[in-house]
Parts: sequence; structure tokens; C-alpha cells
Amino acid sequence: MLRSSFLVSSALLAIVASPAFAEDAPDETIIVTAARTALPLNALPLTVDVIGRDVLDQQMTIGGSVTDAVATLTPSFSPTRQKLSGAGETLRGRSPLYAINGIPQSTPLRDGSRDGFTIDGFFIDRVELIFGSNALQGIGGTGGIVNQVTVGAPQEEGLSGRTLLQATADNGFTGDGIGYKAGGLLQYKAGAFDMTVGAVYEKRGVFYDGQDRRVGLNLTQGETQDSKTTNVFARLGYQVTPSGRLDLIASRFEMKVDGDFVPLAGNRTTGVPTSAVAGTPPGKPAANRTESVSLTYTDSDVAGGNLMAQVFFNRSRDTFGGEVVTQATFQDPAIAPIGTLFDQSQNRSRKLGAKFSYERTFLDALTTTIGFDALFDKTEQALIATGRVWVPPSDFRSLAPFGQANLKLFDGKLRLAGGVRWENVEIKIDDFRTLASTTAVGTNPATFGGVAVSGGKPKFSDALINGGVIIEPWAGIRAYASYAEGFTVPDIGRITRAINTTGIDIDNYLDIEPIVSNNREIGVEVKRGPLDASATYFWSSSDKGQLLIQGTDRNFDVQRQRVEIEGIEINLRTETPIDGLKLGVGYAHIKGRFDSDATRNAPDGIVDTDLDGVNISPDRVNLSATFNKGPISAVLQSQFYLSRTFNADAGKPRPDQRNNFGGYNVTDASIRYQTEGLGGLTLSVQNLFDKFYIDYSSDTRLPTDNLAFFAGRGRTFTLSWDYRF
Repeated sequence: MLRSSFLVSSALLAIVASPAFAEDAPDETIIVTAARTALPLNALPLTVDVIGRDVLDQQMTIGGSVTDAVATLTPSFSPTRQKLSGAGETLRGRSPLYAINGIPQSTPLRDGSRDGFTIDGFFIDRVELIFGSNALQGIGGTGGIVNQVTVGAPQEEGLSGRTLLQATADNGFTGDGIGYKAGGLLQYKAGAFDMTVGAVYEKRGVFYDGQDRRVGLNLTQGETQDSKTTNVFARLGYQVTPSGRLDLIASRFEMKVDGDFVPLAGNRTTGVPTSAVAGTPPGKPAANRTESVSLTYTDSDVAGGNLMAQVFFNRSRDTFGGEVVTQATFQDPAIAPIGTLFDQSQNRSRKLGAKFSYERTFLDALTTTIGFDALFDKTEQALIATGRVWVPPSDFRSLAPFGQANLKLFDGKLRLAGGVRWENVEIKIDDFRTLASTTAVGTNPATFGGVAVSGGKPKFSDALINGGVIIEPWAGIRAYASYAEGFTVPDIGRITRAINTTGIDIDNYLDIEPIVSNNREIGVEVKRGPLDASATYFWSSSDKGQLLIQGTDRNFDVQRQRVEIEGIEINLRTETPIDGLKLGVGYAHIKGRFDSDATRNAPDGIVDTDLDGVNISPDRVNLSATFNKGPISAVLQSQFYLSRTFNADAGKPRPDQRNNFGGYNVTDASIRYQTEGLGGLTLSVQNLFDKFYIDYSSDTRLPTDNLAFFAGRGRTFTLSWDYRF
């Protein structure tokens, strides 16, 4: 079905894009740094999108974050939860790797799902999206790569900069719903030296839904509403030679929930969503802190080729709140009577890494790249109220040489591309004991105690290959087919903390083996004259994939099962006879299945049950109209999330049908006026028609939990002023 739909879509694109239809296409000059090459986009057998500065600013005034912008513009990206946690948010049905200037922000060893909030979008110049599983950036890119490229070095001598003032209000302009943001960026260039420094402060109010209720709080996973954010950023650059440049970049980001409200349970039966009332949550409010520093040297003329060398350090500390409903997990009668012990957890992760690559073109036809990546990651999850360890410290070490080649034939009408990455991984976990409640039965203290687990140093190595062919018979019209393997580790923290049987030895525990996903892709693109269109069919599979399955106390456990995902994505954008007006439509259909027999320890390798909403995004249609002429720019956009029923084959376990998705649609609008000397003024409205809806994540998970039944944000106004000098 999906293959047939893709072939029909491709044929239509080919017809409308024949040479007689459009003007000559402009030269493709965009270079995507996340692809680890200086080749232009049309030379790569990949689906790639770049969200530029102007579009990113426009979308951020609507949704408030880079993650919201990516999710809104990308049909195959799941709708955001509008929470601090991005658990369950996927790209093409798998988790994307978030990166800043190529530095990984994700923490797959214990995935706290906070990687979408590690830097403020004020400091981002563009976002590079590479779709589908690949190993270009190493660990984590099974769904694709979301690379946030920070502001570049100043180009003009002297002082320059940018300021931003912004205010946000709910539909009723309620006092506790008011938020504001202020940011400033200063840049200075003097000869070979340049400097960029900046700071952002944001206070977010509480959110209100389409029925003017406060949107409910998830105290454990964390919120972006009722929070404060600070971000300081610095970049020092020096032009060592005419072709060589050294950059030192540092950032410190912190978001903290204010802790002024507590959740009020809703009612799934009557359709009343979870809300919030004034109160003080127990323990420390949820928070997210990320600190990062990198030193990069680039040189475009080293023995006739391009050199890139980078070292980086990244540290994150994710604090999760505590709620009474989650306390069964933390109970230990040796510390306090059952039902009285409060605790909350904190993820702590540190990364030290280095990246090196060298690229050179021979005879203007063969471009080769060699490189080496090293990554050392140490992650643990502690219980900070009682000083216990929930997830033992896990040390990850990856050493990975790689090589790529791209051959141009027939004056670029045909290209062949391919490469291999040799991934060498070691995971070290010392002996540990699980929490007392792991082996608990009921509330009998005699059954508490946890289990002892023998640590180890399991090692894995694999050659991850990729290859593709690109055909571009006319400038701006191309087709490609590719195969690529992505690599990550499962959520080892969830796996180790849930061990409840004795005799487990980490050295031979199969559940912590890496996930290798195989991505096949066929695409057609037309960028010619007034038309910018693409159609892509993709299919990915993993023999031992990772699924989140509902456990106890609103926790989700990891299960390793065969997973297959396929889909099509179509995007069409065209100019109109009205000067400055463009219309766009996007569509994504994604289907995922897994081998449910694995849940009964009898896997047969046959996928038989639909992935649920915790693991895959809904089908979607995007419609947009943009206008840019003179000092005025505007956008009107709608996202239609289509209903879905999760099924299983006859005789197989059926997913909980209460988790079926009803669908909804949201429309946003934004208009900007750019003055000649006083900056630009932007008015944006999220959820223009004040639509009431239950968000996708809430509608498809935890069907009996009335504290996790969240409505989406209602009509929200944002007024911003920015000035460049």
C-alpha cells in the first residue's frame, strides 16, 4: 500500500516537474555540517531539510522552542507533548539525535528525554534535519539528526548585535498565564579575532486550554509552563590562517519549574482533562541544566582538502519531581514505613568526546572522507532525597573510525555514494543492587529487598554501512535510493533498574546489546522555478529494537523486540501569481509494527502488532500559506493529526483500545513588520481558533491515569520586538 502510494506520488511529481514546466533551478549551495561533508545537498542520497534563521524565529514566536518549530514544520515528526520531557516524540517513528554544532545532547544510556531543551533558540542560526537511521554522528541517530547550529562569527569589523523583548499571554490574559522573555547578543570583530557573547532570560506562565482551564502539570517529568529559563552563551574565534579558523564555544542552559501549582486529576470517562491549582509540590521542582564547551579547528586548504577537528565536553543534570502516585517504586521498609517514604530522581550525565574528519576531492569527480570519533559517556540516576542509587553509574566508550566516498559521473547527472563506520563500544557497570521495591509483593516488608546484579564490561563492535545512488538528469530534479544503518544503545538505565531476578550478569545480559536499525529510502525531489516538492518512501527495521511498555507507577519499561516501520512523506511548496505568496502542503503516513511474541519470551521474528502512540507518531497533513514582500512577512498554518486505531493480528495480544487516537487539528498565525531603523515587530497566535483537544501523547498512553490526561494549549498570543545593530 505504502509503496504504491509512493510510486503514484513520484510519477505526479515527475510530470509536473518536466523541463518544459519550470525555469532553470538555482545552484544548490547549502552545506549541511551534520552530514560530515562539504558537498552540497543534491550530492547526498539523503532526505535533508534546513530551517533557516527567519523561519525559525517565526515559528519560535508561535510555539516557544526549537523543538516546537521542528515538530510543526515536519510531517513525520510527532506532535510535541508541550512538556519539558520529550518522551515518545519521534522522527519517522524512532528517536532522533539532538545535537548542537554536532555535539550530542541525547543521553541514551538513561534517556531522560530532556535533549530538546539544552539551548535557547535565540542562539541558533539554523536547524539541520537529516531524516532516517544513520551513523553519521555516531550513537543515537536511529530516527534522524536534529542539529542546531549556533550563531556564526561576525563578518563586519567593529561592534554588532541583537536584542529581543517578548511577551506571551493566554486567551483570557490571565495574570498567572503571562510570560516574558529578554535576550541580548553582542558581537565584536577586530582583524583575525572575533567574539560573541549573549544571555537570555525567560519566565513562562501557566498554560490554558481551549476551555480556559489551566493545563495539567506533570510534576515528575517536568514542565515548560510555570518555569524560568536562563542561558548564557559565548563564542571566541581566531582566523589562524586565510583558510584555517579556531572556535571556542560555550553554553550554560538551565530551566527550572517554579513550583507554584500542583495537579488536579481529570476524568477520562467524562472527558475532563487534568488541570492545576495553586499549591506547593513536594521536594525539589523539576529542572534541566546543560553545560557544554567545544574547541573546533577547521581548515579548507590542508593538502588540498578540508580538515575538521573538534574536542568537546558536555554535562547535564536532569532533576525529576516527585509525586505521591510514583512513590511505590521508591519504598523501602528499612528506611521508613511503607507508604511514607518520599523520594525523587536525578539523571547525571557527562560526555567527553573528539571528532576528526578530512575530506578531499580528486579529479573533480571522487570525493573521499576519512575520520575518527571518540566518545566517553558516564551516566547515573540517583535518588536525591535519600541519597540512594536507582540506576548505577554506566560508563560508555565508543571508538569509531569511518570512511566515505562520493563519485560524480556524467557531469554530475549520476552519483554513487557509500561508506562504512566501524563502531567499537564498551559498556562498564559495577556490581549493584536494585531498589528494595523491585522484588516487593504487595506491601509485605518481608518481600522487599531488591536483587544483587553482577556488573561487567560487555563489548560490541559492528561495521555500519551506507550506500546510495543519486540521479539528477536536469538541474533541480533528482531521484535517489539509499541504505544506511543507524546505531544506538537501549535505555540501559530502565533495563538495569528493573531487573527483578537473581543470577543476572551484565557481561552476558542480552537486553543491553546495541540497537542497529536498517534504513531504506527512495526519494524524488523537484526544486525548479516556483516549485519545491519532494516525495519519500522509507522502511526501517531492527531485529532487537527498543519499545517502551507501560509498567507500574506510570513508569515505562524497555522491551527488546523486532520492529519494522515504513512510511511515506510528501511535501509541496509553490509560488503563486500573487507576488510574495507561497502555498505549502505536507503529508506523512507512518506505520510501525513489532513482534509481540517476544513479550512472552517466544519471538518468531514476525511483526504482528501495531506500535502504539508511545512509540510512533500519527499520520498528519500540514497546510501553510506564507507571505513575504517588503517590510511584511506572515504565515498561516494548520496541522491535521489524523485518527488512528492500533491493531493486532488474529490470535495476538491487542493493544489497549482505549489508547486509540481520535485526531485533532490546530491552526497558527503570525505577522511581522520590519521597520527601517527601529527593528521588527511580530504578533503571533498559537491555536488561532482556540481549539480544545487532548494531546496525542495523553490520548494514546496510560488509559486509566486521570493525572496524565492533558489538554493542549489554547489560543496564545505572543508579541515580540527584536532589533539588530
